[in-house]
Amino acid sequence: MFKISGFRSSRRRLEVRRLAALVLGALLTCSLVVPASAVTEPARSAKPAVTLINLNTADVATLAREMEGIGEAKARAIVEHRQRNGAFKSVDELALVKGIGAKTLAVNRPRLTVGTAAAAKTSPRAPGPAAAR
Repeated sequence: MFKISGFRSSRRRLEVRRLAALVLGALLTCSLVVPASAVTEPARSAKPAVTLINLNTADVATLAREMEGIGEAKARAIVEHRQRNGAFKSVDELALVKGIGAKTLAVNRPRLTVGTAAAAKTSPRAPGPAAAR
C-alpha cells in the first residue's frame, strides 16, 4: 500500500493505516449517499396546451398550420365548404369536405371546435361562389 514513516512502533503504524482506511471509507460512503431532497426527478412532460381551432372562424393559413395532415389545398376546401354551406354545426361535419377522411378527422378532433351553439347560428356567413358573380 503506502509506507508510513516517523512511527517507531509497528503497532502505531497499523493504527494509523486503519484510521486512514476508515476515514477514506467514510468519505466515499458520504459522497455516494445523496439526500432524497437533492435528487431531482426528471421533468414531467406537461401536455402542451392544445390550441382549439374554430372551424367557423379559422382562415386557410391557420387551418393548414395547426391541423395535422391538412395542407393549403385541403384548408382552402374547408373554408370553401363553410362559405357554400354555412357554419359548421358540429366537428363531424368536417368529414363532408372533399379530401377529409375519418382518419384525418380522428387525429384532429381534440383540437377542433365549432364554437358555442349561439356562435354557430350567428356567425357571419361569407357569400358563396354564386354571390360573387
